[in-house]
Amino acid sequence: MLDVWWDDHYTIEKNLTKRLPPYDQAFCAIVEDLHSRGLADDVLVAAYGEFGRAPRVDSYAGRGHWPKAMAAVLTGGGIRPGQIVGSTTRDGGEPLDRPLAPGDLLATIYHALGIDPHRTLPDRLGRPIPLVPSGEPIRELV
Repeated sequence: MLDVWWDDHYTIEKNLTKRLPPYDQAFCAIVEDLHSRGLADDVLVAAYGEFGRAPRVDSYAGRGHWPKAMAAVLTGGGIRPGQIVGSTTRDGGEPLDRPLAPGDLLATIYHALGIDPHRTLPDRLGRPIPLVPSGEPIRELV
C-alpha cells in the first residue's frame, strides 16, 4: 500500500524513494489522459503544498517546514505551458528573482477557473471579504 503522508520530518530520502515514482506516474497519467481526450484546456491540474521545505536535510534525515521558498506545478485550464517562473538561490532556500507569494498562486488558480480573484464575498454581517487578500494572477502563466 502506498503511504499517503508527505510531511517528512525524518528519513526523507527513504520515504520519497517509495512515494515519488507512483506520484510521478499518476501525475503524468492524468495530464496525458486530459490531453488525449481534448480536455486539457478545460481542467486545471495543480500540485503544490502549503509551504516549502528547508534547503538542508536535518539531523533526523528530514526537511522541516520552510516558508521562504516553495514550488508549484500548474498545467491545463488555459495555463500557458512550458513556463518556469522565478528562481531560488542555489540551495533553494530563498527567492532569487521574480518572488511570488501564495496569494499570487491562488489568484492564478481563480483566474484560470474564470473567477475574478479581486472579487469580494460578504461575511454574515454583509461586510466585503476579499476572495484573495493579496496577490495577482501570474502574468507569465495567464
